[in-house]
Amino acid sequence: MKMSISVDGFVGDANGGNDWIFKTGDEESLAWSVGSARQAGLIIMGRKSFEGMAPYWPTATGPFAAPMNEIPKALFTKKGFKGIDLRDTTTGELSPAAASWVGARVFDGDLAEGIRKLKAEPGKPIIAIGGSGFMQSLIATGLIDEYVLAIHPVALGSGLPIFTGLAIPLFLKLVDVKTFPRGIVVHHYSI
Repeated sequence: MKMSISVDGFVGDANGGNDWIFKTGDEESLAWSVGSARQAGLIIMGRKSFEGMAPYWPTATGPFAAPMNEIPKALFTKKGFKGIDLRDTTTGELSPAAASWVGARVFDGDLAEGIRKLKAEPGKPIIAIGGSGFMQSLIATGLIDEYVLAIHPVALGSGLPIFTGLAIPLFLKLVDVKTFPRGIVVHHYSI
């Protein structure tokens, strides 16, 4: 799991906003984040995050565009998924960047079962991104091997946590710490 989190433990403000992530970054933290994304063989997320990201990334040009469009994706949903049409409105064509989104695997059954299935497949690491609800559900499965938390130098006061409602304490082993010029500190934990 890779998440940006405020110093007071929130991954989004009370309305789900996360513009604070971009206000606290720098070139080094951006390069590290893009490099980390490129290590993934699969990106997983919840349906809401997928539906929010899919229309944006195929036409994006920033440093994250290539990994976000090239790496295969899977989405998890409890409420079904109708699919998404990302064809160019003038040509009716599907760009190569949009194809990775349209071709995403959809898991609508038990989350833990889906995660176990994906982990059993060969390939590069799976990276989980997305919103607080999906992350809370994912954490509850006990199937996350590594937590990569980019702690941003901002306190939100309230917002969306991911470590709320744990059934038992989650003990983590600190593997690595990276610091960046504008104050982001990345804590890499294993189980």
